[in-house]
Amino acid sequence: MSLEKILSISGKPGLYVLKVQTRTGFVAESLLDGKKVTVSLKSNVSLLSEISIYTYEGEKPLTEIMQNIAKKENKGQTISHKEDNAVLLDYFREVLPEYDEERVYASDVKKIVNWYNTLQAKGMLADEVPAVAEEEAAPAKEAVVAEKVKAPAKKAKATKE
Repeated sequence: MSLEKILSISGKPGLYVLKVQTRTGFVAESLLDGKKVTVSLKSNVSLLSEISIYTYEGEKPLTEIMQNIAKKENKGQTISHKEDNAVLLDYFREVLPEYDEERVYASDVKKIVNWYNTLQAKGMLADEVPAVAEEEAAPAKEAVVAEKVKAPAKKAKATKE
């Protein structure tokens, strides 16, 4: 599950996919309606891959929590984010029993459940690539790099004094 290019933009509903970076910000595409929006660098934007949830031992990345929900639901939809707060918190306790109940609020759980359902509906909850597959691909990349021919370096022009 890769949340590297998935964004939450403050003041805008839903999730967005980072498309292109510009000089003054970037262009993102909404997962709700597919519309593209330009976002300035002054906007408050959060990458889902950088979000963590407080636990009693430390913090857990959102990616792990999404995987726990996917495992619990067999990669299907989960409960609605519009459920009662008590129901949401009980559900979240099943997914992440060690979450810090004093610092994680019902509104946080609503966002996580809503984000999960949005990503699941769009088919963006793919399994992570196993480490073995990455190791097997690494020698192939090195072979391609070794085949590249280096262009001769340009000589710097001497400056007259």
